[in-house]
Amino acid sequence: MRENMQKTPTVTMVGAGPGDPDLITMKGIKALRNADVILYDALVSAELLELAKPTCKRVYVGKRKGKKEFSQEEINQLIVFYATRYTNIVRLKGGDSYVFGRGHEELEYAMRRGVNVEVIPGVSSALAAPASCGIPLTKRGVNESFWVITGMLSSGEMSKDIAIAAQSSATVVILMGMTHLEKIVRLFEQERSASEPVAVIQYATTPMQKTVRGTVASIAALAQEQQISSPAVIVIGAVVNESYLVDSLKVAVSCESLD
Repeated sequence: MRENMQKTPTVTMVGAGPGDPDLITMKGIKALRNADVILYDALVSAELLELAKPTCKRVYVGKRKGKKEFSQEEINQLIVFYATRYTNIVRLKGGDSYVFGRGHEELEYAMRRGVNVEVIPGVSSALAAPASCGIPLTKRGVNESFWVITGMLSSGEMSKDIAIAAQSSATVVILMGMTHLEKIVRLFEQERSASEPVAVIQYATTPMQKTVRGTVASIAALAQEQQISSPAVIVIGAVVNESYLVDSLKVAVSCESLD
């Protein structure tokens, strides 16, 4: 008698990475290729969706500032809805779903309703954005730690943790902070100095990437001048100056090659 080989429906939460489709993990690619349904966010590269089989159902559930296709509660419900009808469901989220991606909320909602859930981590923009423009989050002799903070709470207010971080000597990486950029830099000017280095990186790791570097005194005006807006990552701290060093070394090497 043939055994019942029917698989248990599983939702796989996949971190898509910071933007460049090549920065997703191999395990994430395998999940996409095996998916019956993909529920994907606004910042997910279209190239990743092309990895899915032709029969895969693609469901856009993205949220951008001021515009939401679905509320978070509706997204939670959709995950469970598809889990009752398909075997392999992928929830594809930009960056890493556990870094300000509300991934654990979705996992908890599904598991409380009896849905099997697996998690495949992704590369967070908090790490990739600084690296993409030559900024090391840590460097011996420059800093001892880094903080990753959300710039805006669900209420729309600025996170109170930013004021605490400004009192430290750490590198501070702020996601979703462009709305409060002027307030943020004023805090750092009070707690550190007007000359504290700052970089703002928009659309990190993609062909559209733009980077503006300055100080807490100048960055708001520079970002406005260069029309930098969300999605962007703000990096504050002495390590920002290390990217200038990389640029100068590149120029020196280039000049040497011409001799």
